[in-house]
Amino acid sequence: MSEFRSGFVAIVGRPNAGKSTLINALVGSKIAITSHHPNTTRHAIRGILNRPGFQAVLVDTPGVHKPKTLLGHRLNAVVGQSMDSVDAIIMCLPADEDSGAGDVYIAQEIAKHPRAKKIAVITKTDLLSKKSLANRLLGITSLAKGFTWDEIIPVSAAIHDQIELLTELIAQTLPEGPEYYPQDMKSDQEISQIICELIREAALRDALQELPHSIMVTIDEMAEREERGSRPFYDIHATIHVERDSQRGILLGHQGERLKDIGIRARADIERALGAKIFLGLHIKVSKEWQRDPKLLERLGFSEK
Repeated sequence: MSEFRSGFVAIVGRPNAGKSTLINALVGSKIAITSHHPNTTRHAIRGILNRPGFQAVLVDTPGVHKPKTLLGHRLNAVVGQSMDSVDAIIMCLPADEDSGAGDVYIAQEIAKHPRAKKIAVITKTDLLSKKSLANRLLGITSLAKGFTWDEIIPVSAAIHDQIELLTELIAQTLPEGPEYYPQDMKSDQEISQIICELIREAALRDALQELPHSIMVTIDEMAEREERGSRPFYDIHATIHVERDSQRGILLGHQGERLKDIGIRARADIERALGAKIFLGLHIKVSKEWQRDPKLLERLGFSEK
């Protein structure tokens, strides 16, 4: 009888490289929010990939970028911490973009972790022809300085192409180990964090360019109603934080229509995540320069460590 395998896998890459979409495809459930805006992921989110004979804990990291704020520095620190003590590192490289300075920097960071297996995943392959993809593969080989890729694999999470093959490759990188989480568990995030992220995703949709980085969500109150019924019912009140009055006006919209739309979209996603009915009350607050304020960052969950 073969031994059970388990371990931790860091998923890294520059902003908008398809990390969150990939982890959702691997886990088979939406546990990380996605957006066309860079730097959507802000926490190291753990997704749990369960298959007969193995369990991989996938750490979806923020995109590595040149930081312009204190928040940016702390997000980059999250990536470095996530690569420490993992069994494998997956670097996501979009098929439709050439490698740049950001990719070189991340590859250099990967080289500092010699113990971990290293897999280059070319994402978004559905956007590229086979001939163009072959050229992209050659460029990715040259990124590895001081190490060799254990595997290079092109995938498309959007159409689920080669996701099962990648799953098998991940399993092969893992050592023998225990089952860290129950087989039916897909993420170790607290439900409050998932709710905040789903609200933020709804607010990010169709957002103007300067707005995404300024949005943060906190839960003010969450309580279950004492009502009889086949499904539980929760009352949730949350605050969407922005940095300027003008941004509050954008999110609010004409006569509050945009905020109403955000609430409708978020409520549907939250109800699916909870398997429950909810009342969702949203409030917008101007927390000036929260990305640069150490005390506000601490309060919003972005500690220095």
